[in-house]
Amino acid sequence: MRTLITLLMLFMLTACTSIPSGVTPINQFKFDQYLGTWYEVARIENSFERGLSQVTATYTKRDDGGVTVLNRGFNAQDNEWEQAEGRAYFVGANNVGHLKVSFFGPFYASYVVIQSDENHQQYAIVSGYNKEYLWLLSRQNEVPQDVMTQFMTIATTHGFNTEELVFANSNAAIK
Repeated sequence: MRTLITLLMLFMLTACTSIPSGVTPINQFKFDQYLGTWYEVARIENSFERGLSQVTATYTKRDDGGVTVLNRGFNAQDNEWEQAEGRAYFVGANNVGHLKVSFFGPFYASYVVIQSDENHQQYAIVSGYNKEYLWLLSRQNEVPQDVMTQFMTIATTHGFNTEELVFANSNAAIK
């Protein structure tokens, strides 16, 4: 019985670091170029970001080879900024865009970079461990229409529910 419970707990801890069916993380991921601040342009709504706008994610290198993640967003209902700090580590090779991120102790969830422009300079499409999590990130708070069109095409092609998308930055615009 103890073995069964241990296996079940291991499954629960690793299931959240998997990759959604039909999704492939980018290869040749350039970790150092990905560091810095990204604006969240669109997301599938989730419980931990519900009601937040002007969301940013800032990634900085950790001494242990991981990444410090600082997410920040404005809660208009409470008229205050909220932030959460976490840590992320590569699940496999550090040139594959598949990381695990934790904001709550030993519990990790997948962070899968599906698409990015060359050298991660302007845009990134990121999913979680299943198709209930999807983000469009940008280095700027303005997104050209062709990037938004590409994002919607990729999201639809991979089976994400685009009807659940919210556009999180009230200051973000499609050029």
